[in-house]
Amino acid sequence: MKKIILVEDDTTMLSLLQTLLQMEGYQVSQVSADELEGIVSEIKSEKPDLALIDVHLRQINGLEIVKQIRQDAGLKDIYVLMSSGMDVGHKCLEAGADGFLLKPYMPDELIKKIQSIMK
Repeated sequence: MKKIILVEDDTTMLSLLQTLLQMEGYQVSQVSADELEGIVSEIKSEKPDLALIDVHLRQINGLEIVKQIRQDAGLKDIYVLMSSGMDVGHKCLEAGADGFLLKPYMPDELIKKIQSIMK
């Protein structure tokens, strides 16, 4: 079973994503840290196949998380999908993300994107 970790500060969105992804057969976990180092170390300990990261978090810019992931040899095999309500896909890809989804998106868009990234 593929594992996805969610890095999102909106509790409603977290709940919806977790339910959707579990219904699709993914094992899902969430990052609870508020600091960059804590988020990266939690991702490292969870060892997910994919990290779904919101760009605009309360404490941290999601782009910094992606840059840290890409600089860590122990995390190089993790796929990163980013999302935002602002069209910043080019910035996400430049930072090292494997894909980007503009919010709001439909559940089937998310699943198709995850499947295409993890092929």
